[in-house]
Amino acid sequence: MVLSAADKATVRALWKKLGNNVGVYATEALERTFLAFPSTKTYFFHLDLSPGSAQVKAHGKKVADALTLAVDHMDDLPRALSALSDLHAHKLRVDPVNFKVTLARHFPGDFSPTLQASLDKFLSDVVLALASSYH
Repeated sequence: MVLSAADKATVRALWKKLGNNVGVYATEALERTFLAFPSTKTYFFHLDLSPGSAQVKAHGKKVADALTLAVDHMDDLPRALSALSDLHAHKLRVDPVNFKVTLARHFPGDFSPTLQASLDKFLSDVVLALASSYH
């Protein structure tokens, strides 16, 4: 999907609003992923994946950092996320739907159809960039 200038501005505005809480929301989305896709836990067998664990929070922070990097480099996601692409191509299952659900729950008044469409496009582009090593 092609992110228009308006889509990029919408996503950047959301990210500014999230501020320092991106890690909190990414951790919640990760916990949802583990609940929705238990097989994902296979790749984290050595971690304590119980909700609220320090290890899940630490990985949530990594997810938040990756998404923030993506927001900062929307014009060249494949290059910005290339280091993560190999990891995701071989080990991890990416499920951006859970991140969208988490944000909608925390920001119901802001989650307009326009925001949802822009965020859908952005997260689809992130997944494509992370999956680029599959090709």
